[in-house]
Amino acid sequence: MRLRLPRAVFVLSLCFGVAELAGAARPSFAQIPEPNASATSLATQSNPETLLLDGRDAGRGIMQSRMTIPVSPGPFTLVYPQWVPGEHGPTGPLGNISQLKMSAGGRSLAWLRDQVDLYAFHVDVPAGVSSLDVSYTVLLNGAGDVMSTRNVAIVNWNRVLLYQQNTNSHAVFFRPSIILPNGWSYGTALSNPRQSGSRVDFGEVPLNMLVDSPLDCGRYYKHVQLWRNGNAVQMLDAFADKPQDLDFPADIIGKYHHMVPQALALYGARHWYDYHALLTLSDAIGFQGIEHHQSSDNRAPDDFMTKPNEQLAGGDLITHEFSHSWNGKYRRPVDLIQPNFQLPEHTELLWVYEGMNQYLGDLLSFRTGIRQPKKYPEYLATVYASMDYEPGRATEPLIDTATGAPYLYQERGEYPEIRRTAGDFYTEGELIWLDVDTTIREMSGGKKSLDTFLHAYAGPPETGPITVPYTREQIEGLLDGVVHYDWHAFFQREVYEVTPHPPTSALQRAGWRIVYNGKPNEFMTARDALEHGIDAWYSLGLTFTSDGTVRGVREYSPAWNARMAPGMKVAAVDGQSFSSDVLDYALKTGQHAGAPIQLLAEQNGYYATYAVNYHGGPKFPHLVRIPGRPDMLAQIMAASSR
Repeated sequence: MRLRLPRAVFVLSLCFGVAELAGAARPSFAQIPEPNASATSLATQSNPETLLLDGRDAGRGIMQSRMTIPVSPGPFTLVYPQWVPGEHGPTGPLGNISQLKMSAGGRSLAWLRDQVDLYAFHVDVPAGVSSLDVSYTVLLNGAGDVMSTRNVAIVNWNRVLLYQQNTNSHAVFFRPSIILPNGWSYGTALSNPRQSGSRVDFGEVPLNMLVDSPLDCGRYYKHVQLWRNGNAVQMLDAFADKPQDLDFPADIIGKYHHMVPQALALYGARHWYDYHALLTLSDAIGFQGIEHHQSSDNRAPDDFMTKPNEQLAGGDLITHEFSHSWNGKYRRPVDLIQPNFQLPEHTELLWVYEGMNQYLGDLLSFRTGIRQPKKYPEYLATVYASMDYEPGRATEPLIDTATGAPYLYQERGEYPEIRRTAGDFYTEGELIWLDVDTTIREMSGGKKSLDTFLHAYAGPPETGPITVPYTREQIEGLLDGVVHYDWHAFFQREVYEVTPHPPTSALQRAGWRIVYNGKPNEFMTARDALEHGIDAWYSLGLTFTSDGTVRGVREYSPAWNARMAPGMKVAAVDGQSFSSDVLDYALKTGQHAGAPIQLLAEQNGYYATYAVNYHGGPKFPHLVRIPGRPDMLAQIMAASSR
């Protein structure tokens, strides 16, 4: 998953098959007795469940799902997917089901929701009945969860189906179809499409593969072939609210043609056949990325592919999800592999799955040229500073953010820096894996790197979309095979224990150190412009919206000590109406004044003046070179010539 969260500089998987790693300490899920996945699937490849999704009203925010589900007479239970791969939590939007109906042979049947497992629906199947007709209306849009607009729609198949309880998702087969609005096109990794008019029928597919193959569609679209080698192809399927947002400048889209060559050089092999980077361009839908094995569900603002600032701030969106095809889909923590979507995932190793991938997704964005490699130090400064100025790290280890990810992903409350967030194992994960990379490079005299590890981790042999599980011990063992080092102690210290600061050794080893001064950071400026924000986090300890509403207050900062709080709206700074320029002026002049900065703010209808005792001027993070040390960051971010 790749998210854009306020202030944090970072950025939700299923398998088609399972391959066991040689010498694995733990069995794959296919070998684990699991009573909640022991039922024999009635929806077989020769007698699949049919799913017809009528999307003709997608522009109004609804679709109609119609299923014919193989059943057996007697009590029967259908379930709605709860734990969604790649979203790492029980995020199945159960409230989006409406007008649920079940029938057999034209006769309506009563159904009953389970009183404990709200994702389960019970029905008594009459004697002689072998299939049920099930339908419901899919409500596509909710607060913070918009899946369609007038001109664009996203289909995550887990949202539009029910399936037989206690079955293995690899053994439940579907025959999916969709009816598109007139004139709309679509993109998906589903195979064997056959289109007649506005209806598209796909071939039989197991449930796990169906859920792992989202479909985007829209009125305004562009299909761009980014790479081809024989029958293997990578496509960018873009759908926009406005046709002009598909006018991709050549200097932007051209960089995306480098993704496959750079990823193959990084990993050493390919584990997909027909990859589709799905992209919706809509301010209404918002920013998010969700990985899949042969595709990715990428959501970005209207002008993401036409404005350089968007590429600067979020240029790792597509590269992050593409990298997940290797790291997260082909290789995946054993505890994240569950036989069906009703069983909880165990997310401890997300610091590898997402943390390493944050580093690799960023790395690919620079190696492809989507972002200029020379700007990585400026970007890395924002990554380090955001974690170093996080109060929650004083009491909670990074591992708690990974273990608690299923609920932390959903948290949107105030003071996230005190609570810590799911974003932390992305952001700090980048620093940890940079530390790993620079350690390997230093210990091997530059002969090896994290790329060497990745070739052993996810490289040859080249396969189709299968999954190979791993444990922490296996990751450490593979790293030890690259360079001999106490990797267990390293990760124990950086991930599993409370650390007062994020790892600084990687910066020093790479020939850089962090400083703070009044020069704006280019990446922070781009992000603030796109998010209509103002960042005084490293000075006053505040972040604002452009109208002066306080987004965040850093614990023990000058603003915190003045008793300011999120949600306040600053009306004036030192007697002048609030604006970013006025705030900047107050910060600069405050360096030479003895009096505090006076912020007049409104909260719940009450006004008060807050005296913020700060005299350090504007403050932004940057990396500067350490004299006499080689620039390892330039080596890391340089495009591969292989």
